[in-house]
This record gives sequence, C-alpha cells and structure tokens, in this order.
Amino acid sequence: MSRPAVVGRSLRLALGTLTALPVPAVLRVTPGVATGALVLAPLAVLPLGALVGLAVWAGGETPVPSLAVAFVALALLALGSRALHLDGLSDVADGLTASYDRERSLAVMKGGTAGPAGVVAVVLVLGVQAAALATFVGGARSAVIAGTAVCASRAALWITCAGPVPPARPDGLGSTFTRRAPVWWTLLGWAALAGAAALVHPWRGPLAVGLAAFVVLLLVVRAVRRFGGVTGDVFGATIELALATLLLALAGHHN
Repeated sequence: MSRPAVVGRSLRLALGTLTALPVPAVLRVTPGVATGALVLAPLAVLPLGALVGLAVWAGGETPVPSLAVAFVALALLALGSRALHLDGLSDVADGLTASYDRERSLAVMKGGTAGPAGVVAVVLVLGVQAAALATFVGGARSAVIAGTAVCASRAALWITCAGPVPPARPDGLGSTFTRRAPVWWTLLGWAALAGAAALVHPWRGPLAVGLAAFVVLLLVVRAVRRFGGVTGDVFGATIELALATLLLALAGHHN
C-alpha cells in the first residue's frame, strides 16, 4: 500500500473513531494505519475544535452568560464525538471504584451502565471544563485557543497508546490501537505542543501542556495497575481529563 493511501485510510479511521462525521469505513486496519490514525488524532478533530471555537466566539457576541455558552459549546463537542469519551470517563470511574478484582472491574466497565462514581466523574469533569471554558468566551483569539485545546487534548492517545502500555483485553478497541504510538513520537509530539503553547503564554502555556501530560500518565499508570492495561474507555477518559486540565491551566491567561 502506498504512503498516500495509508495516510488517507489513517485519517478516515481517526475521523470515524473520534468524530461523528460520516466517512467511509476502514474495513481493514493494519498496524501502519492504526499508528497513522493515532498520529493524526489532533488533526482529525479540527472540525470539532472549530465548532467549539465558533460557539465560544459567537456566544461572546450575545448577552448569554459565559457559563451557559461554555456548556452549549461542550454539548456540541459531545454530539460531535458521540459522547464516547464521556462514556469512557464514566466507565473508568465505575471500574476503578467497583472492585479491586481485575476481572470484576473490567466486567463493570464493559457493562455500559453508569454507576454513581461514573455519574459523579462526568459531572465534575464537565463542570471543570465548563467553568474554565467560560473564561474563553469573548474575543477571537481566546476562541481559537479554546478550539486548539480541544484538538491538543486528543494527543492524550499518544501516551495511552504508547509502545510500553499494554492492552487490558485481547479484543476490543484497545487491542486495535494499543502499543501503536511510537515512544519517540509521543515525546516529540508533546514537546511540540508545549512549544506551541508558549505562544499563548510564555510559561503558563507549556506548564498547561505538561500538566495535561502528567494527568494522562497518572491515569494510564493507574489503569495498568488495576486493569492490567488500557481499554477504549481509558482512551476516552484520558482525553476528557486532558481537555479539562488544558482549559483549567489556561483559564484567564489567554487574552
């Protein structure tokens, strides 16, 4: 398969997995295509980042309270991603609190129903995201930064799917993408994000990126210890936590 063909299939796979955009299905996922989809993850969600940025900017031109605008923007983001990442966050919270038995925790996560811990996790994380995003409502520059944060949060997959991180199950979404992100790309990619974030704020920008990477790494380590590896739910949970961390760390320091 030619390199352009691999890139095209990788982009379609990333779009189909991370967004609700209608794209032709990728019926055969090779290791190269899976790796390419992970590398392109932040780029694939540009439409969602643009949607959030537009909502934040447009909301600032109305008398609607900033917090309400932020919740609308997050609702659009959830619709644009089929709320899969929020579902993953809920399942991981339930799995971590259900039992110290690995198989029991994995069964709870696979069940699909939201328990008390899952509901609380989603409410708290969405609340943090909304409160932080509300500070971005207004100018065009802030809107662009908010949209970019949405894209950057998908770089959580570079850590979650890095070479040393094992899958918790031999099947499912986790087995398709786990161990497909090269370690060198993970390090280089996050370093590049930190450098780009310096354009937002000379030290708070890189700090925000560093904190997001640290939070993602903490959850990945916890998942490996509790579940024996990561799952598709862990992918979603790390994305939501990365977005919350980025927005919170940059709140009020982006104008």
